[in-house]
Amino acid sequence: MDKNIKQMLENDSNGLLTYEYIANNIGSIDEDMSALVDNMIMKDRTGQFVVSTARYLNAIDRERYGSSIDLLIKAAIDKDRDRVYLATLASSIWGPDYREHADELSESDDNFRRIYKRLYPLGL
Repeated sequence: MDKNIKQMLENDSNGLLTYEYIANNIGSIDEDMSALVDNMIMKDRTGQFVVSTARYLNAIDRERYGSSIDLLIKAAIDKDRDRVYLATLASSIWGPDYREHADELSESDDNFRRIYKRLYPLGL
């Protein structure tokens, strides 16, 4: 990533510029993905673009971007206190029928367990 792009992304006010940069350059920015994810997490205060980025990377290649997706999901859980974006994240990552598999997913995936607890606080 060149100096001008780094400067532009440092001035990103809410994560949108970072999301757009990732989406427009996917496949050629893998070596910068860690820094881009860190920037996204730092800039996005509500979780909107963190969730969008996790969903996008999951749709592109869950295996390839797994560690980035994991970090973005963890950040989304912390940032989306009003639970505005978590339901769409859960559906995108674990499938539209995630509620039917909640017990199994909760046992095998800590991120899922945390999101599900946040969305359905009365229990599994």
